[in-house]
Amino acid sequence: MEFIEAIDNLITSLLSILGNWGAFLGCIFILFESILPILPLSVFITLNFMTFGPLIGFVISWVFTVVGCMISFYIFKNGISEKLYNKFKNAPKLSNFMDVMYNMNFSKLVILIAIPFTPAFLINIAAGIAKVDTKKYLYAIMIGKISLVYFWGYIGVSLIDSLKNPYVLVKVLVLVFVVYVISYIVNKKLKIK
Repeated sequence: MEFIEAIDNLITSLLSILGNWGAFLGCIFILFESILPILPLSVFITLNFMTFGPLIGFVISWVFTVVGCMISFYIFKNGISEKLYNKFKNAPKLSNFMDVMYNMNFSKLVILIAIPFTPAFLINIAAGIAKVDTKKYLYAIMIGKISLVYFWGYIGVSLIDSLKNPYVLVKVLVLVFVVYVISYIVNKKLKIK
């Protein structure tokens, strides 16, 4: 518990020292987190929630997360995918994974993206190399990142309370289910394969 309180104090201190510049840097780091997994997305989303409040902080974090994921996706789809695919196409496990990623239906892709502990950069890379349809991936990212951003913002702002209260996890599970239903409806309306 002391470690969690120390992280909470660190974020609060950073916020007071950097002010709005800290939130701006947080937005830029959110973009890079999709490519460089060493950056802690949860800290930057928390920074935005604490600086701008839950609504504006959510929107800003969601937009930058979606943009960062799409940049990473495009880099691997258009620039690097052929080289990597040709290099690893003889590896059966990688080939099977790429087939699964390419053939994954829209709702499953949304759920995979919506799970807070799924490494976004790996999903972006895999989807890019597998040449997943851009429209399908964009819609999946836009819907799936809703619960992820909400989860990290809510957990980050009320870190200590959320660990004491299992109700928070129930809310996240309900949100993931709602995201699944939305993805199912969007899939039916837009006929995304």
